[in-house]
Amino acid sequence: MNTNAFALRHIGPRIDDQKLMLNTLGLDSLNQLIYETIPDDIRLKKDLDLDEPMSEHEYLLHIHELSKKNKVYKTYIGLGYHPTILPAVIQRNILENPGWYTAYTPYQAEIAQGRLEALLNYQTMVIELTGMEIANASLLDESTAAAEAMSLLFAVRERDQKKAGINKFFVSENILPQTLSLLQTRAIPIGIELVIGTEESFNFSEEFFGAILQYPGKDGQITDIKSFINQAEENRIKVAVAADILSLVKLEAPGKFGADVVVGTTQRFGIPMGYGGPHAAYFATKEQYKRDIPGRIIGVTKDANGNRALRMALQTREQHIKRDKATSNICTAQVLLAVMASMYAVYHGPQGLEFIASEVHNKAVALANALEKLGYQQTNTSYFDTLQIKTNAKSIKKVATNKKVNLFYPDKETVTISVNETTSIRDINYLISVFAEAKGKETIVISEVEHANNISENLKRQSEFLTDAVFNTYHSETELMRYIKSLERKDLALNHSMISLGSCTMKLNAAAEMLPLSIYKWANIHPFVPKKQAHGYLTVLKELEDQLTEITGFSATSLQPNSGAQGEFAGLMVIKAYHESRDDHHRNICLIPSSAHGTNPASAVMAGMKVVVTKSTEEGNIDVDDLREKAELHKDNLSCLMVTYPSTHGVYESAIKEITKIIHDNGGQVYMDGANMNAQVGLTNPGNIGADVCHLNLHKTFAIPHGGGGPGVGPICVAKQLVPFLPGNPLVKTGGEKAITAISAAPYGSALACLISYGYIKMLGAQGLTESTRIAILNANYIKHRLHGSFETLYSGERGRAAHEMIVDCRPFKANGIEVTDIAKRLMDYGFHAPTVSFPVAGTLMIEPTESESKDEIDRFCDAMLSIKKEIDGVTKEDENNILKNAPHTLDMITANTWDFPYTREEAAFPLDYVRENKFWPSVRRVDDAYGDRNLICSCTPIEAFIEA
Repeated sequence: MNTNAFALRHIGPRIDDQKLMLNTLGLDSLNQLIYETIPDDIRLKKDLDLDEPMSEHEYLLHIHELSKKNKVYKTYIGLGYHPTILPAVIQRNILENPGWYTAYTPYQAEIAQGRLEALLNYQTMVIELTGMEIANASLLDESTAAAEAMSLLFAVRERDQKKAGINKFFVSENILPQTLSLLQTRAIPIGIELVIGTEESFNFSEEFFGAILQYPGKDGQITDIKSFINQAEENRIKVAVAADILSLVKLEAPGKFGADVVVGTTQRFGIPMGYGGPHAAYFATKEQYKRDIPGRIIGVTKDANGNRALRMALQTREQHIKRDKATSNICTAQVLLAVMASMYAVYHGPQGLEFIASEVHNKAVALANALEKLGYQQTNTSYFDTLQIKTNAKSIKKVATNKKVNLFYPDKETVTISVNETTSIRDINYLISVFAEAKGKETIVISEVEHANNISENLKRQSEFLTDAVFNTYHSETELMRYIKSLERKDLALNHSMISLGSCTMKLNAAAEMLPLSIYKWANIHPFVPKKQAHGYLTVLKELEDQLTEITGFSATSLQPNSGAQGEFAGLMVIKAYHESRDDHHRNICLIPSSAHGTNPASAVMAGMKVVVTKSTEEGNIDVDDLREKAELHKDNLSCLMVTYPSTHGVYESAIKEITKIIHDNGGQVYMDGANMNAQVGLTNPGNIGADVCHLNLHKTFAIPHGGGGPGVGPICVAKQLVPFLPGNPLVKTGGEKAITAISAAPYGSALACLISYGYIKMLGAQGLTESTRIAILNANYIKHRLHGSFETLYSGERGRAAHEMIVDCRPFKANGIEVTDIAKRLMDYGFHAPTVSFPVAGTLMIEPTESESKDEIDRFCDAMLSIKKEIDGVTKEDENNILKNAPHTLDMITANTWDFPYTREEAAFPLDYVRENKFWPSVRRVDDAYGDRNLICSCTPIEAFIEA
């Protein structure tokens, strides 16, 4: 046995276990199961054309050698990305800790109190630095956050503004270039007209509903946003401010001036640049807009005992409920990065942040003074960290490049320099020498940096921030390490037990895939450096694109979308551009099956399309007759079909080729949601099925960890006719010949995270990838068989098989007074995270085991489910004081002096023998969502205020 083979480590069931599982299913071979599961007419006829697999050791040597092709220059480009110092205690205990990076989104709050607290800290940090009333728990990047701000302000226009069709949105010309591109992408489909200009020349006309300012601007100038906001408010124009979070330590909070929304990125709080991401964006606004906030909000509530508990508030997946009525399709957040940024604030505290921000500002002023002594003109009158020099940019660039220094050159007469946290006095002197050499002068040497102030008095920070105890306690490494560990212990992650979430594919995130994220030359590349400095990245990203193109059967791939929902939107925008290139501007009808994920219709509306829902059959499949009827009815205006394959119901629909042909025959394109790609890789693919574009969830099928709710990466793969329209970037050439404007801020989205999927494919190879799919199908069908008779599967394929996931029906248990939520909570007592609850069918569980889980772990999960079924059988609707309704059971309950329950403590806490070996204790009892929504508290409010609520 080749124990160096990565597939042996990634795939859970051993060969002997696979035989036992197949025997349980009454099958002779795995091939027979695949034959009975996947329609023969969509099966691939040849193996994937990929490199031979590497061992983990070979891969780590390979990726280290590739890193040497990246050149890490001293970088002062700015534009929303800065070199940072990631405290080692955060790197080791969060970024490199599977207890944090393998956790799922905290929909089951009782076993997610740790990361919920870290995210509450994040929200508090954002609220206090921005001066706003409410913040969410992170968005994807600053530019998409700005686009979400524009959409929110459009949605909350006053009634008469909506009636009058007021649709103009002012954009300061000092906005970041990538943000302008995102605003253009998002504005046109929903009917917003962007007007770009200077803040000084803006006339505050009643034709405008909103405006966005950059604070400080892209060139470093700090404009008087206070006066602008006051004037805008007088004219009923709402204002969003994109603010540098570190500058807010020195600058007054935009909320104090009346801003309606404040957005930005928290990358400066210790997160590596990673050639563009992942980084957590922030979004803060007024409480009156709480129902319109995109993404997730963490709120304070109480549990069944009345104790403080945290959970996601305000139905934070409202797009799943609102569907085509949603104002955003946001699903993935950047939780892992938000947690890291919040811990950076916890570790440094307000005084530490004040020191860092002051050092950055003082060094910028010292540099400006020295350059002026050399005869250079620095034109910013008020600035935080960025200088704007008027000079011959070409001569500066030549010297700087030779000295391995990256500056930004917006035009031939301008150079900008952004000082950062890592900039030392030595670095300042080196920068001075660059400019001295370009002028042919002797350099100036500074020995120390004095306290300085080049910020307008009326914009200097006066308000306090980060006053809560959590930001003023854990300032030694020992204390922070223990605080992080205390939170980790409250969370159930993949390093404890299987997380069998349908549609989410919580597979192994192998250590060998994760280790390269910490390599210096991968972590510290700015996304806008010249391409010759990023040869390592470009090699990996090009090969990953080619790998994904081969796996999907398409012609090209864009890695830019940095979440699955962004991928959906990108795919639809590419389809839209394709139709418009053929003068088919009228094609705006998007057909979507009724079973589709809620982000599908939300994305379609964001892309300016009209949603028409198609029916499903009783078997859970697309109703082909209804689809054909609607496709033909709308054939003159049909843009596309959005379809998930295998279906959201966990079935390989045999009519899929007929379905795609119907769409093509009526002039449309087929978008395939890649959420279930783990059931396709190596066995079939979207191109073979007849799709034209699909997005892939690299954080599902291709092993990027969920990180407690993100990062995610959602690249799109496209057929030949759509290649010219792949998204571009305003600063780095990417995309097709007729590229649509940007989908994400960075040219390659979350490039650092893409290393994980590159490694996953590189180490598995064609055979390992295919075998992973086959075992995922085996594991799912094994669970289906073991639960049969106790939990019935709602939908199956024509030969009675499930795909890689299945939906089990819990609705019959209502007769015993038991809801599906009760089963989800009781599973916590058995040490398991619940499968997906009530999606896509209310009252059901969608179970997906993945290929990484061993037979032993799957058996433990099945034993738990069967034990719960016996418990259900033992209760009645009249008896609500039962073991399921009271679940989960905490350590406080089990060790309390009194016990007022009609079952034993042992039955509650240790229902099966295996639980004793590795008991996980939920830290709170069942949370009260309704109470939390009535009393919305979204920051680290003192406990007294919580009690008063």
